[in-house]
Amino acid sequence: MEPQQLGRVLAIVGAVLLALGIGLLCGHRMPLGSLPGDIVIQREGFTLYFPVTTSLLLSAIVSLVVWLFFRE
Repeated sequence: MEPQQLGRVLAIVGAVLLALGIGLLCGHRMPLGSLPGDIVIQREGFTLYFPVTTSLLLSAIVSLVVWLFFRE
């Protein structure tokens, strides 16, 4: 692996760890998980949670970060 590629990989791993750390510290203040479009079905003894909007938002953010690091 070339030094430039190793540098990119380390930068991405560092960015992911930083984002996870910030998410854990500030997670209670973010509305993720309760956005409009997230589906919650509650029945007696059963709860189904399907975070559609949250998944789409996180996917867009991750795609943008990956695109920024791997564009040439």
